[in-house]
Amino acid sequence: MSKVDLHIHSTASDGRLSPEEVVARAAERGLTVMALTDHDTVDGIAPALEAAKAFPRLKVIPGVEVSTDIPSGEVHVLGYFIDYTSQELAEALGRFRTSREGRAQGMIGKLNGLGIRINWQRVQEIANNGSVGRPHIAQALLEKGYISSIKEAFNKYIGHDGPAYVEREKMTPAEAVELIVQARGLAVMAHPFTVADPEAMVGKLKAAGLVGIEAYYNSYSTDEIDSLVRMADKHKLITTGGSDYHGLDDINETKIGGVDVPMKSVEQLMALAEQQALKFAGQ
Repeated sequence: MSKVDLHIHSTASDGRLSPEEVVARAAERGLTVMALTDHDTVDGIAPALEAAKAFPRLKVIPGVEVSTDIPSGEVHVLGYFIDYTSQELAEALGRFRTSREGRAQGMIGKLNGLGIRINWQRVQEIANNGSVGRPHIAQALLEKGYISSIKEAFNKYIGHDGPAYVEREKMTPAEAVELIVQARGLAVMAHPFTVADPEAMVGKLKAAGLVGIEAYYNSYSTDEIDSLVRMADKHKLITTGGSDYHGLDDINETKIGGVDVPMKSVEQLMALAEQQALKFAGQ
């Protein structure tokens, strides 16, 4: 099991565990570094950092995952060492969360049109007042017996090409990178194989301030990881990785620390964060 996990979600967005529970679980599993990277919200960071005080061997990196759509798929951008107190960041993410709710309601409407009956109130209850996302809709579908796994919900209904898919407020991948950079964070492209030509996207995003790509991911083969490491070396980017843990499927889901992320990745990320901090301190 890895000592590092740089991609974890909590109830602040679409995870099952609270930020405090995520931190406790990471410590219990022997991690020394973790990042909380909830979708389009930083609300879980302060409680996670407070909880981490009880586990001095565990470093918690404040993070976020900004989700964007493109015609051929989705591009998610992870932000590490962000200024989670930034008002500008909070406002931008707030607009995104509002659009997520409208999108979720649209998906429920499409599902109802397909004869699949779930209701908005139940999805909100599953989200537990957090940022509503597609995994919450998937859980509602699972409860009703329409699917047998969370993955099936995406494959059959709410994935990018699914019959109940709904787009939301547009932010380009480059704009997501710029938002993270403006919040004094380090931008990393998450799970790059969600786009048809990841290298072309990496090139565009590096120009906007991208510093890394997520090479070590829960479903990637050795060959896929090797290709992403080569891509990172070619473009002089850091490689990162993580489980993308949500806690929604205890049987099939990769556990916290379940992806082998080299300590070198974290060391490079931290060194770059220190350089960034010094740069801003000198301004």
